[in-house]
Amino acid sequence: MMKIHKEGRNTLILGFITLLIINLLVQAFVPILSGFFLFVSIALYLFLISFFRKPDRSVVTINNQQILAPCDGKVVVIEKVFEPEFLKTDCTQVSIFMSPLNVHINWLPTDGQILYSKYHPGKFLAAWNPKASTENERTTVCYQYEDKKLLLRQVAGALARRIVNYAKKDDQYKQGDEMGFIKFGSRVDLYLPLEAEVLVKLDDKTIGNRTPIANW
Repeated sequence: MMKIHKEGRNTLILGFITLLIINLLVQAFVPILSGFFLFVSIALYLFLISFFRKPDRSVVTINNQQILAPCDGKVVVIEKVFEPEFLKTDCTQVSIFMSPLNVHINWLPTDGQILYSKYHPGKFLAAWNPKASTENERTTVCYQYEDKKLLLRQVAGALARRIVNYAKKDDQYKQGDEMGFIKFGSRVDLYLPLEAEVLVKLDDKTIGNRTPIANW
């Protein structure tokens, strides 16, 4: 049985009520179009159900020497960059783009303690735009495992209008714990130490809590 993520419950209730009212009005005033509107409404509602699906992605065997994918999607960036917000050092950036068809839950890729968590308001550029990481609405979370630090950034896209981040400063997390949720099209940026061995390539598809992104 498909589970629905808690972030989607209100949206699904509101969506059902809205579509029901629209279809009743169309049936009353433009009955010739009622079949078409019913078909579109069912398709749209099934999409919403699919978007907020919550698959079982529990990590069976924790391996903290390996950094797992924090989300479903496609690798769109692998490059050396300077991270200016918190790490303030050169890192390897790995960015994963999530289409509206992907599961939009975000997970913590290793065990760790949250060192920094901050929300930034911003623009809604397309998620694949290089400027999205610094100009779009986003949250930045940095956490530490042993003596290693990893920064993870949730970035809103052109359609995303709400980023949910559960990670708070000083919280302790296990590999595979939920970190948050992004509604409708977005990306997640990972900033890894330069010595980390990246295991993915551009255009690779990732599965959250399943695909190894890098070794420490």
